[in-house]
Amino acid sequence: MTMLNKDMTLCISLSARPSNNGTRFHNHLYEALELNWIYKAFAPTDLAQAIAGVRGLGIRGCAISMPYKEDVIALVDRMDASATAIDSVNTIVNDDGVLVAYNTDYSAIAQLIERNGLDPASSVLLRGSGGMAKATAAAFRDAGFSAVTIIARNEGLGRALAAQYGFGWQADAADLEADILVNVTPIGMAGGPDEHALSFDDAAIAAASVVFDVVALPAETPLVMAGRAAGKTVITGAEVATLQALEQFVLYTGIRPSADQVRAAEDYMRAQ
Repeated sequence: MTMLNKDMTLCISLSARPSNNGTRFHNHLYEALELNWIYKAFAPTDLAQAIAGVRGLGIRGCAISMPYKEDVIALVDRMDASATAIDSVNTIVNDDGVLVAYNTDYSAIAQLIERNGLDPASSVLLRGSGGMAKATAAAFRDAGFSAVTIIARNEGLGRALAAQYGFGWQADAADLEADILVNVTPIGMAGGPDEHALSFDDAAIAAASVVFDVVALPAETPLVMAGRAAGKTVITGAEVATLQALEQFVLYTGIRPSADQVRAAEDYMRAQ
């Protein structure tokens, strides 16, 4: 393990409920590639002050998680096309005091849709309306899916997201079924008030062929476990976390690790 020193480059993450996923993934790669870098997760008490700290302290990179993916837009200097297209940020790169915002969530979701051979003719229930839901909805739209229903209790946000991509909207998932279920809410997230809850009911899970939970902590959420028990194709938030973190690593360092190095970092991340 590289010892802390004055020349070390710092990268951080900001989340309401930080996990060690990114910390372990990035730090493992720093050590494997012999980089004098370190990564640390934070739960900010003041987002604006935290972003000012990124600029003022020369922090190279900053990952942005729920619920800050949209709030941070007003605090950066420039938006990359990846973030502008969906009005959502999950990555900030500090280029000599200029904060540039990116979104690597979209590419992660798009890769998993392709990797799992999801059929664009399938019907989809997508639960959520925040920044990550925007990235997910965009990825499904761009993969050719049209029979998508956004499930969101916030009618304004839900209808706006649905209208942006030509999808339907419903306030509640009760009595709804689809081929693919996608949870992009904090339901099932460790440490939250709904950590033991299911984002879709048993009937919807039974009727689906694919269960996709974007929540990465824990990797085995209640929805993921229910999907596995029902024999469904399951896509986990841990897979999303690896893919989006890899692209963040490349943006921060300019280095693309080998496939073997990425697998080793992913294994280390999951072994916590």
